[in-house]
Amino acid sequence: MIRKLDETFITERLQAERLTPDHLPEVRRMHRDAAVMAQLGGVRDEVQTAAYMDRNLRHWAEHGFGLWILRERGGGDPIGRAVLRHLLIDGVDEVEVGYAFYQPYWGRGLATEVASRCVALAEHELGLATVVGLTDPANRVSRHVLEKVGLSYERDCVHESLPCALFRMRLR
Repeated sequence: MIRKLDETFITERLQAERLTPDHLPEVRRMHRDAAVMAQLGGVRDEVQTAAYMDRNLRHWAEHGFGLWILRERGGGDPIGRAVLRHLLIDGVDEVEVGYAFYQPYWGRGLATEVASRCVALAEHELGLATVVGLTDPANRVSRHVLEKVGLSYERDCVHESLPCALFRMRLR
């Protein structure tokens, strides 16, 4: 049985909406932004963006949760994205907590705010036993965000051909 999450949620400063096909131009814009993508494997082309959209739209259909587009509370243009999604790490099915913001929104605590909410959704709404976070091993800021929301460094790994630091939080 699929335990579905709400398609939208709000935090103190953010509002999140489920990824839909209408978000393709926004995802394309994010994938072409070198600053956003610097720690996420680099700028993506149209084929990679289409595959990313397809994978994330299917995730919502199959699992009832996934990627949200983020705006400041009250509306406006998108400022980032957040995610709770299944991924395979060394052949093990895990659920990842993730986030990305446009550069003008860095350093404001928004990543911590949305990651904290995603962890709470994973624990209280989905009833998961554990969540993970992946980041570039050299990304001290993202490592700090994951630690602030309760994840602990577990080990280095390779995911989608990229070196990653794997963080984990046991929820029960």
